[in-house]
Amino acid sequence: MPKTPLFDEEALEQTYNEALRLEKSGDFDGAVKAYLKALEIDPEDHGGAAVRMASMGRGAVPVKAPDAYVATLFDQHAEMFDTILVDQLGYDVPLQLADQLEDIDPDAHFSRMLDLGCGTGLGADALFEMTEHRTGVDIAENMIAIADEKGDYNSLYVGEVVAFLDQTDAPGWDIIIATDVLPYMGDLEPFFSKIPLNLNRNGIFAFSSETLSDKDFQSRDYTVGPHQRFAHKRSYVEKLLQGYGIKILRVTDITVRSEQGKPVAGHLYIARKL
Repeated sequence: MPKTPLFDEEALEQTYNEALRLEKSGDFDGAVKAYLKALEIDPEDHGGAAVRMASMGRGAVPVKAPDAYVATLFDQHAEMFDTILVDQLGYDVPLQLADQLEDIDPDAHFSRMLDLGCGTGLGADALFEMTEHRTGVDIAENMIAIADEKGDYNSLYVGEVVAFLDQTDAPGWDIIIATDVLPYMGDLEPFFSKIPLNLNRNGIFAFSSETLSDKDFQSRDYTVGPHQRFAHKRSYVEKLLQGYGIKILRVTDITVRSEQGKPVAGHLYIARKL
């Protein structure tokens, strides 16, 4: 049976649409008032009011995107996800990752792969030939359903990635990938701190991030960009990896995707647990 919402859906829709209208018209003060009202109606923030306010430069930058928002966002787009992300937005980070791994080691092969934020399975598609056992985790149930239909994973789980890493009792993995995960996190320490605990010795941790200019960060390690996704300073990411005993093998400047016809800058990291 479908879950009964714990908030007034009609009131939330009206309030959120009014906030969007005000934001697009340039009335940021009015938009913030409406978004705050939306948060009163729906404290779990299915509409992502917190990140939208941060993207306008209003209020504190949250430590992560609300789980309810991320799950709702991707559940809504699951059926058309591959078409939108790959064909329309030019997203090919998993393929770039596969090329980088092969460039580092032409014989790269991993017995056990964990794909965090696996979505519909683009990571498994790209790394299928160099992995034996593939596990996927995603917060959006509809994404997992599509990944399951494709059949590229041996195991699939619905859940938030940090919680999964904290609770799993599975054997360690030889490679953990997280493409298009960091844009929905701000503070990376809770995430990165769990990686060494779940990665075998000499295992690979590979992931992508988005970035902005130093001016946009305003002395912060991370911020919310104009399209409601988090961007991270390279220096911040590298410092955290070093602190958790993960050695960077390669960092590549990449175009993560396009947004409104413009390239979104980012980094592709490949690192190894010492």
